[in-house]
Amino acid sequence: MSRPAKPAKGEMTIRELAERTGMTVRNIRAHQTRGLLPPPVVRGRTGYYNEEHVARIALTREMQADGLNLEAIRRVIDAGDGAAEIVDFTRALRVPFEEETPEIVSVDELTGPWGAAAPPDPKLLVRAEKLGILRALPDERIEVISPRLYRAAVALAELGVGPEGALATAEKLRRHADGVARTFVDLFVKEIWEPFDRAGRPEGEWPKVREALDRMRPLASDALLSVFQIAMGEAVERAGERTLHIAAAPKRAARKTKRRAR
Repeated sequence: MSRPAKPAKGEMTIRELAERTGMTVRNIRAHQTRGLLPPPVVRGRTGYYNEEHVARIALTREMQADGLNLEAIRRVIDAGDGAAEIVDFTRALRVPFEEETPEIVSVDELTGPWGAAAPPDPKLLVRAEKLGILRALPDERIEVISPRLYRAAVALAELGVGPEGALATAEKLRRHADGVARTFVDLFVKEIWEPFDRAGRPEGEWPKVREALDRMRPLASDALLSVFQIAMGEAVERAGERTLHIAAAPKRAARKTKRRAR
């Protein structure tokens, strides 16, 4: 009977790989079936794995933590030498546009600015959660995802705007913001990503694409603020003209009545 082949230096059996990485043997085999792991080196009847497999499992976990599903990870790995660049670019895409530190408050603290004696309407909280501005936590605690937006709502409360009005305004803003976001994403895809993709994603061009993405973030904010200031000025001017016209209407009617009386 022939002796089983011995592993080369640095090689390990599937059970040893499982112990090394904290994965189950079953999941390792499933990763191989999905094309996420290269096949082992087979000697005799035993498959041997090495540091490449350990690194591949670590990379897969890293991409899963970034939010990619296994099929997306397989496509990234199939890209070959560009896999690391794709992973870095994917991370950049998932970085929050502008980081804010959430705050945890009680329900009473959340509704305090409106001075509501009665419990808050649960439907309002559900709507706020759908907008992504609040998240309900255990023990009647609320995670305020955007403290800056909440401070704006508090300022509106001080002006006499109720919670329903503030939330309805946030919902309208979100709809408009979704359209603005799509505009800039479409611009990036059409003008930067698609030409790069058609060129075969040359390795030397990855830093330029990443830089374009990083620079577009503040440019989008600046452009949006500038256009909003123009639009806001024109809207206030139109509203002012309507208000003056309405205010002057009774006086004009009174003058006409006096002239008729004469």
